Amino acid sequence: MKVIVAGFSKTGTKSTNLALRELGYNVHDFLEHFWYFGNDWNRILTKGGSVDDFKKMYEDVDAVMDIPVYFFWKEIHQAFPDAKILLTIRDEDSWFKSYQNQMDEGARNKILHTLMILTPLGRKLAKFFHNTFKVVLSVIGFKPSVINNLIPVNEMISRRLYRQHNADVIQNAPKDKLLVYKVKDGWAPLCKFLGKPVPDKPFPHENIGGKVWDKLLQEHPVMGRMMKELFVTFSLLVGLGAYGTYKIYQNWSFLTFFNLLEFLKM
Repeated sequence: MKVIVAGFSKTGTKSTNLALRELGYNVHDFLEHFWYFGNDWNRILTKGGSVDDFKKMYEDVDAVMDIPVYFFWKEIHQAFPDAKILLTIRDEDSWFKSYQNQMDEGARNKILHTLMILTPLGRKLAKFFHNTFKVVLSVIGFKPSVINNLIPVNEMISRRLYRQHNADVIQNAPKDKLLVYKVKDGWAPLCKFLGKPVPDKPFPHENIGGKVWDKLLQEHPVMGRMMKELFVTFSLLVGLGAYGTYKIYQNWSFLTFFNLLEFLKM
């Protein structure tokens, strides 16, 4: 482990993800946390864990970020004390607006919720979200639905969590390993902090406006796996429906023929 991105979700983490990948790091974001370590995280979030758990989980990963990792930045750093800590921040008002928008966009995404209802992997993702939202964001009652099911976001509590988290990192992270960073500052402070040369290209900007789910559904292999499972599910349903229709037709044809014979006997 080389970099722990301790920034709250919606502080430029997706742009930071692309930047770290450009600098050569193997990065695990929230879908990677689910895909590779979903069972471990569900246990940690519901029953507790240890520093050794994080050491085993992420020993071959260069950088970790986003939910639920940032909530456990301190324990992860205890597992990897040489790792640098990157605290991404932004203005609180713009952060909450973007955070609220992304939560609403996810709640309104019928494809995402259909996947979380009708596919095995999607149901595992729904469980992961439920446990993560409850512990990290104080959001209770999340469940997938094919109709609009807006997640109840408490603005006062959300803002307090955001301020408390940032203050905790700034106060408790080792000063020689911490960079408080805004993505609008671009490559220079990030590359200096990580000891990397500045790339000859613009700093990436990703997930502007909280549209991350549409992009993930189109591009991320985890979502691709769910889409394949959904195809299989629909194929089975269509097959069962066709078989059921055939059996009904077969029985109806037999009964009609039997009734005709009875009529001719009269």
